[in-house]
Amino acid sequence: MAGKKVLIVYAHQEPKSFNGSLLKIAVEELSKQGCSVTMSDLYAMQFEPRATRNDIVGHLHNSEAFNYGVETWEAYKRGGLSKDLVEEQKKVQEADLLIFQFPLFWFNMPAILKGWMDRVLVQGFAYDLSKVYDGGLLQVCFWNCFIKVKAYTMFYGGLFILFHCSCLELSLYTMLK
Repeated sequence: MAGKKVLIVYAHQEPKSFNGSLLKIAVEELSKQGCSVTMSDLYAMQFEPRATRNDIVGHLHNSEAFNYGVETWEAYKRGGLSKDLVEEQKKVQEADLLIFQFPLFWFNMPAILKGWMDRVLVQGFAYDLSKVYDGGLLQVCFWNCFIKVKAYTMFYGGLFILFHCSCLELSLYTMLK
């Protein structure tokens, strides 16, 4: 792993949480292995999760009927995305390894992380409908999701489970590779 660039997208509001501890260990271990670690701590950054017209700088492609997907695609092509999105996209482009660290809320990622994905991984940058799987636009070599789950036994058969999120990884792989 020496020399690899790692981006950790962290979505938990409490640095002293179990997720915060996992993040700290990951950063320490990756650094020991010679990796360059960059982090997007979404809560600390006060990342705006809402996908709005403010994500587009300049004119809209169709000002009469706003369609976020179309507008961000057109804005990406002309270099018209907001500064915060461009900064996050640059981090993703530079990464060899992308790790998502977050708790599971109601069987899903936190809204702030969903918003990050919606806003940062726009069409044209992260995917194109004609280019998926191995022909995807981003060639991040490895995705990993670590989720801390606390659930009742009727759902998971145990109280605490730390697991690798292969279904989310598969959907991201489908989109980006």
